[in-house]
Amino acid sequence: MPYIQRMAHITFSPPYTTPCHVVEQLRDRGYAVLRPQDTAEWAGCSLAELQALQGDWASLPPDEFLKDGGRYRNRRHASFVLEGDQVQLAPHRAHYQPVEYNALHGGMRRWFAPMRDTTVAQRGWQALVRAVASTTRAVLAPDEARWFVEAHQFRIDTEGGIGRPTPEGAHRDGVDLVAVLLVERHGIKGGETRIFEATGPSGQRFTLSEPWSIMLLDDARMIHETTPIQPEGAHGWRDTLVLTCRRGSFLGDDAPGD
Repeated sequence: MPYIQRMAHITFSPPYTTPCHVVEQLRDRGYAVLRPQDTAEWAGCSLAELQALQGDWASLPPDEFLKDGGRYRNRRHASFVLEGDQVQLAPHRAHYQPVEYNALHGGMRRWFAPMRDTTVAQRGWQALVRAVASTTRAVLAPDEARWFVEAHQFRIDTEGGIGRPTPEGAHRDGVDLVAVLLVERHGIKGGETRIFEATGPSGQRFTLSEPWSIMLLDDARMIHETTPIQPEGAHGWRDTLVLTCRRGSFLGDDAPGD
């Protein structure tokens, strides 16, 4: 595995593939990683259209549900239903995960601030949601017509000294496909992505460092986590976009109310 050594820590390069091999790679290995320009090609838009989304991350409101008492995570959330090629924004809803998928924050309905209308209306955004659904369909269920996508904008910052992208630890999300896009890294070290087979010995470790690179995971087959980040100077942050795709319903639709 290639790596880059930076002072006292080593950064492993992602195992990139190409857009034409994404479905094959997901079927064969359970994951696929694309460079930024290839992400745009996979989504069917331009890299500039993806980059146009980036400004929204600077004003994400705080995540008020962190059980570890941290103030390092800001986020917005939205949900979409796709039928064919039509992307429909669903009424704003709580995000829910059972405790078997999120031991720290599972079992409760978390109401995050909604994504902005101006963001979800952009062509680059619509292209990403369609691409996630069409890839999930191609890999797992070609005859499935309806898909449920949740979107999470995250900023993890180091203002308190350390930021935890996955405070719940290594986990699955309880969906069909997970897509993690790096939006920006600024003034940090750490934030290494680690993925493991859920029922086997194989794993990968690498650092997403190029804005709008993407990691796609078959959630039933792969466990994932991201290591904590620390500032390299006074303050730093890591911005990501996480999209999850599920057939049948949104996760938690059949869960008992609070």
